[in-house]
Amino acid sequence: MMVRWRYGLASLLLVSSTLLHAEVPESHGIAMHGDLKYPADFEHFEYANPDAPKGGSFRQAAIGTFDSFNPFIVKGTSADGIGLLFDSLMTRSLDEPFTQYGLLAETIRMPEDRTWVEFDLRREAKFSDGTAVEAKDVIETFRLLREEGSPFYKAYYRDISSITALNDGMTVRFEFGDDENRELPLIVGEIPIMSADWWSERDFQAPSLDPILGSGPYLVENIDAGRSITYKRNPDYWAADLPVNRGRHNFDQMIYDYYRDSTVALEAFKAGQYDFREENSSKNWATGYTGPAFDDGRVVRELVDDANPAGMQAFVMNTRRAKFADARVRQAISLGFDFEWTNANLFYDAYTRSHSFFSNSEMAATELPSAKELEILEPLRGQIPDEVFTQVYRAPTTKGDGRNRTELREALKLLRDAGWNLDAGTLKNADGEAFKFEILLVQKDFERVVAPFIQNLEKLGMEVSIRIVDVSQYINRLRETDFDMIVGSFGQSSSPGNEQREFWGSEAADQPGSRNLIGIKDPAIDQLVELLIQAPDREQLVLRARALDRVLQWNHFVVPQFHIASHRIAYWNKFGFPEERPTYALGLDTWWAK
Repeated sequence: MMVRWRYGLASLLLVSSTLLHAEVPESHGIAMHGDLKYPADFEHFEYANPDAPKGGSFRQAAIGTFDSFNPFIVKGTSADGIGLLFDSLMTRSLDEPFTQYGLLAETIRMPEDRTWVEFDLRREAKFSDGTAVEAKDVIETFRLLREEGSPFYKAYYRDISSITALNDGMTVRFEFGDDENRELPLIVGEIPIMSADWWSERDFQAPSLDPILGSGPYLVENIDAGRSITYKRNPDYWAADLPVNRGRHNFDQMIYDYYRDSTVALEAFKAGQYDFREENSSKNWATGYTGPAFDDGRVVRELVDDANPAGMQAFVMNTRRAKFADARVRQAISLGFDFEWTNANLFYDAYTRSHSFFSNSEMAATELPSAKELEILEPLRGQIPDEVFTQVYRAPTTKGDGRNRTELREALKLLRDAGWNLDAGTLKNADGEAFKFEILLVQKDFERVVAPFIQNLEKLGMEVSIRIVDVSQYINRLRETDFDMIVGSFGQSSSPGNEQREFWGSEAADQPGSRNLIGIKDPAIDQLVELLIQAPDREQLVLRARALDRVLQWNHFVVPQFHIASHRIAYWNKFGFPEERPTYALGLDTWWAK
């Protein structure tokens, strides 16, 4: 039996697929670059304890509220922990940069040029209602995501040319476009697979609190709409004993309690109302984790190294707004942020300044371009900033004494060159319009960081205000690009690829809900993104990422903020975890209740 998403010469494809099977070896995993760490007969990941006891609960905090169990669409605010309901074709190893091993898929076939990939589904794979997982479910999942889901999925998977069901519906074949895209076999392998039959009776684009049917390790046990959600471990989970799952998913319950803001959530944690917290505030980390429970060891504080790239957290300017269209204006605004003073006086010197969109990685552009990198950049000369070729970008640096007059004088010169001048202390353009904008926030805690920045911008004659909104309103305004400036982040993996289109690509700029928050429309950047996606090996991936990094840096799209190369975690001392921890994540799903 054959089912096609893109209908064509079905019988011819079946014959060609059969011939290709004889030529292409089967594997139990896929690596982005290099070899697999784990052999076909491996018993468990090294960072998981196969003898970990099952039982107990793990309670975490979430901020805001939720009104949907569908995280794949633009509408609604999805509940935390949704991923617990689903399995994917492959699952990622957390001690390799980007390698996946079979989960729903038992075997994988892929030619050297990666122009297609086939996944043989496990015959024992079942959704939580007992129905079999088949190729039709994979096909329908990708159709829903690409045609009815968030714009992200259309961009991320646009190079899939067809998806075909083979082998009585138990093999699914993905064929890819003409452009080389070595990442595609891996990223199609990590998407949560949904039931085609379940969605045949429902509207995919309508937010709903009806939990989506999946084949994952947990089920929804209890919902207190907008306030709490409890997942229970599925006692009949079909994949519990697979090597990729041994020692994982050990808690009987995973609970997410919702709090109004992080301040309230921290106090609730200290009162023992939930179990685990990852802290993103240096002030809280330095001053908030005190009391008898910390003194006597009932609560553990720990810094865990993070080997992942830090990406870029920044003040993000919406270049769709005319006032931010000129790179000189954006650069002037960046000169108003005094990181050194902020780090010393607000952050207890906890952070490192971010200069790169790939901070904390070999992909960061930290030196002048090499000869090999110039081969990538030279064809774009004249289309990209001249500084790319002659200077190493560094975010503005001050003495840290709070008197950044030199930087503000430089900013005023840039503003004058861009047509903005001071008029009785107010910055105005040739039409007499004042330079006004709003910084939209969702976290009240960040107001203390923004306020000194605004004071410096006011010295430039700008009128800047802060608006703090709730999570739902914030998400909706970002989806509609209804903001001037936000505090945003662009997370990066150790193997960047197709998601870069969504961050910087012209096609994504006008799509509601896309992650191109800046509104970039630049053919040169589009070309660099495609070159990065098509990188044939690790060396070229690094070189092309650095080239893209330089062009993004020198366009001054954002005001870089800061990062930290570790996780700050605190937890009530009632958990066990393996001695060996994963390199690229916290691996909370390998913990267990003592």
